[in-house]
Amino acid sequence: MFDFFAALFAAASIVGCLYLCYACHAVTKFVRRAPPRAPTQPPVTILKPLRGADAALAENLRSFCRQDYPDFQIVFGVADGDDPAIPVVHRLMAEFPSADLTLIVDSTQSGINLKVANLRNMLPAARHDLLVIADSDMRVAPDYLAAVTAPLVAPAAHGSATGLVTCLYRGVSGGGLWSDLACLHINHGFLPQAVVAETLGMGAGCFGATMALKRATLEAAGGLEALADMLADDYALGQAVRRLGLAVALSPHLVDDIAAESGLGAMFGHELRWARTVRLAAPAGYLGSIVTYPVPLAALAAVLGAWPVAAPAVLVLALICRAVTARLIDRALRLAPTPLWLLPLRDLLSFAVFVASFLGRSVAWRGRKFRVSPNGQLTIDGESPV
Repeated sequence: MFDFFAALFAAASIVGCLYLCYACHAVTKFVRRAPPRAPTQPPVTILKPLRGADAALAENLRSFCRQDYPDFQIVFGVADGDDPAIPVVHRLMAEFPSADLTLIVDSTQSGINLKVANLRNMLPAARHDLLVIADSDMRVAPDYLAAVTAPLVAPAAHGSATGLVTCLYRGVSGGGLWSDLACLHINHGFLPQAVVAETLGMGAGCFGATMALKRATLEAAGGLEALADMLADDYALGQAVRRLGLAVALSPHLVDDIAAESGLGAMFGHELRWARTVRLAAPAGYLGSIVTYPVPLAALAAVLGAWPVAAPAVLVLALICRAVTARLIDRALRLAPTPLWLLPLRDLLSFAVFVASFLGRSVAWRGRKFRVSPNGQLTIDGESPV
């Protein structure tokens, strides 16, 4: 029995090493793609739902105010009049007096997803028909707005017209071990997997880092009200747009996610919520992603002791492959080199999250506990879906 499982884990690890090499190639090729150019640059409204403030919030929001784009509005939204994000927005309004900045404070809660409720409260203040929704922990370059709106304006070269544009993101640590580990998950786990899926024509992602679409498309897809009780509101919106026969374009323009994790528990809970969301949204693909953990798989083969020479050799191969591809991906993403000693720790934590994701459907989110139904619907833990 041990021989069988040792062989199985070792074989899966070797497949995982091949995956790492392919993912490294795919990421390098992806970031070299040039974003399309638009013949015009119509006015845009950026919707920024906010809740709470950290040290990075002001600079994150400031980057959106510094866009090299002729006409854009930013609508900030909070649900609580005492939210610490409000003074940050007021300072930005003073710093950019000529910018079109609007703050909406509205506690109306329609649905369980508080972010979507916030967006629904903000949407009436949007003056333009081209909308960009972006999470508060994102930081962007001055050409961001031009890059992500161009596919919606440029004529379709082939295939379906573009209905929504989304972006991947790099993890940038806000400081500390747990933030560093969170960034490794983004840069060497999530991002390569998303790029590989896109390269193989299996991409069905839509990411809260950026969702750019026309107001008419949003309304035809069911509007924000259709997302009111969904955990993965970004994924659900992407799927709704695809059902209209429109394409969801993954822009090669990367944005930065400023990670600020306070501790192991917060980081693990955050990643477990992501993992269970993906597992419920794409169960087959998520199960197959086990091969993306070649180091833990090789370690399991070695621990079984059935192959005293071959299994440790596979583990050494996995460690080398992981280190080399991590360095190459760091270079492609223009990031500082990852401390190699962190990679095995990150891999073990990621594998623990992967295993834990199968042990329930509950998630902790913004201080509340929810259960997630197979279709991604949220309910307060202990209730049944409506």
